[in-house]
Amino acid sequence: MLPDDAIDRLSEGCQTIGKLCQSLGIQQWEVVASQSYGHQIDIEGGKITLAGGGGEGGFGIRVLDEGRFGYSYLVEPSSAEKAISEAISIAKISPSIKDFVLPSNMPANKVSGLSDSTILSTQPDELLEQADMIISHVSSQDSRAKVTGGGIGVGATATAILTSEGIESSGLSTSHGIGVQISIEEDNELTSSWQGESSKSKLNDVPKCVDRAIDWAQKTRSPIKLDDGAVDAPVLLTSEGFSPLFSMVVPSAIKGEKLVRKESFWSDKMEQIVMSKSLSIVDDPTLPGGKSSRSRDDEGVPALKQQIIESGRLVGSLWSTRDSYQQMSEGRIEFAKTTGSAVRSGHQSPPVSGCSNLFLTSSEGGNDYEKLLEIMDDGFVINSVMGAHTANPTSGDFSVTTSSILRVEDGEVIGAVKQAGVSGNMAKSLASRVHLGDEVRAQGSYTSGAMYLPNVLLMDEIRVNPV
Repeated sequence: MLPDDAIDRLSEGCQTIGKLCQSLGIQQWEVVASQSYGHQIDIEGGKITLAGGGGEGGFGIRVLDEGRFGYSYLVEPSSAEKAISEAISIAKISPSIKDFVLPSNMPANKVSGLSDSTILSTQPDELLEQADMIISHVSSQDSRAKVTGGGIGVGATATAILTSEGIESSGLSTSHGIGVQISIEEDNELTSSWQGESSKSKLNDVPKCVDRAIDWAQKTRSPIKLDDGAVDAPVLLTSEGFSPLFSMVVPSAIKGEKLVRKESFWSDKMEQIVMSKSLSIVDDPTLPGGKSSRSRDDEGVPALKQQIIESGRLVGSLWSTRDSYQQMSEGRIEFAKTTGSAVRSGHQSPPVSGCSNLFLTSSEGGNDYEKLLEIMDDGFVINSVMGAHTANPTSGDFSVTTSSILRVEDGEVIGAVKQAGVSGNMAKSLASRVHLGDEVRAQGSYTSGAMYLPNVLLMDEIRVNPV
């Protein structure tokens, strides 16, 4: 998929740009590079509608001048002189961050499972076969069901970083992902469910998410009528239903600069109990084969596992180098340092603080689906939500809607609900009675990194308004 010499070309480009920075007398500089390529198959109306492929890449340059930094990006090293000049000009007019310097080189441990050779050799016709297999599988499971949207794809990304402080690193990562919308239309009733899955290694021909999508399209048919109106009730959110809300508010709340700027619902609560005492949160970029695993962060700092919440107590936070120096410069904290938590959206942007693989765990262990229903007694099960991006990451407040919801009475599902509004406060819910499921699934994120989450039963601070 990628050219065999992709990493070498990126590394050579970084060297060329780095030497030019040196020749211009720049004391501190950082050059990053990326090149990605992929194949994609789109499915619509039960048929393959589009097959395509492509790639993109380039270089990013960060320069420092007495605590001031400027950033620029370019496609080819041949235009480096102009890009460096732009970065210098930006640095000259930027506010100074006292004592800000780029991180020094430190040894980093290798993280396994970041790339899969079978993905690198995957051809478009193999994706076509997989797409056909998924379409056939859906039809065999339920003749009424169709894949009405989504697709399947593979990708590979080569990266490199070179700095004036001796950091020199490069690597390769791969991905294989699928997203499907399964719809059942019969008797003037349409139900749908979206499910997705991705991995750095090759997925099975028919990933489990396909069967989950079929299952929820079936479960939500023939909704029952509820006359209760809005109620405060326990809610069991599947991993897919919980992750959009969790990823919108929690990764932001644990960023160091958000905590010290009083922009987190956990500000001024370090070493205090902020969640149910059974719960813990860990950010682990060293997870073998993790969706957002890495040996170094996007500033070249060695990646380290970070304990954020331990038995309900806030014990850590996430920092990039720049953010830690900035908050010290502004007098909000006396001391901070990078936690190896710098992330970028690509070579076109400078690094900021962010998470990698975020895990929510419980000292009480996990419960299967039936046990969670038993614990809930009366309440609702929700598999997906709409509008999670509107959740307030500062307060934790959210208000979303769902058409993938079931009513539970006496520990048993009694039927689907056509639609409902769901509101609450994530910080308060997580600080109250919480029970976790026994199967952890990797999910994407609205912010940064990946969320490794089970089904989550929130017993308090949730209001459901069925339609």
